[in-house]
Amino acid sequence: MALSSATPLLAGTPQPDAERIQAQLRDYYFQAAREGNVAMLDEFVAAGYNLNSADEKGYTALILAAYHGHRAAVERLLGAGADACAQDRRGNTALMGAIFKGEVRIARRLLDADCSPDQRNDSGQTAAMYAALFQRKEMLDGLAKKGADLNARDAFGNSVQGLDNGEIRTGWSAQQP
Repeated sequence: MALSSATPLLAGTPQPDAERIQAQLRDYYFQAAREGNVAMLDEFVAAGYNLNSADEKGYTALILAAYHGHRAAVERLLGAGADACAQDRRGNTALMGAIFKGEVRIARRLLDADCSPDQRNDSGQTAAMYAALFQRKEMLDGLAKKGADLNARDAFGNSVQGLDNGEIRTGWSAQQP
């Protein structure tokens, strides 16, 4: 009888919302990657968290850690099995982000991963195009050694050589209305 009389009290008690808790965990996970909080990432790894989960923009923890320059976090995530080839919603990879931000040591580490050097984003750009555009000669050399197609062109007709020379086509023309 005591249990049945307690039921109305329990019915009025708010129960944890599983979706809200999962969203909060996801936020903590991505924040740990953005901040390079390896101790927190270790907790997620130990708990068996999906290291390749992505946020609403498609960013994985590895993409965020690489972009924000957190080498130890990148190492931890890669060592735990995070996918170095994962792409965000625009097709960009952790390697592209590291090259963009000038994080050469992180980019070198990502280049060692078993990913195609010619992965393309939604605009058809490759990591070699990023390296050329942002004048990351060392990375361009590393990509060439890995077999990157230095003759590839993006959706606007940009090539690695053209970008390296400062020639950028945007697809927009003064002739257009």
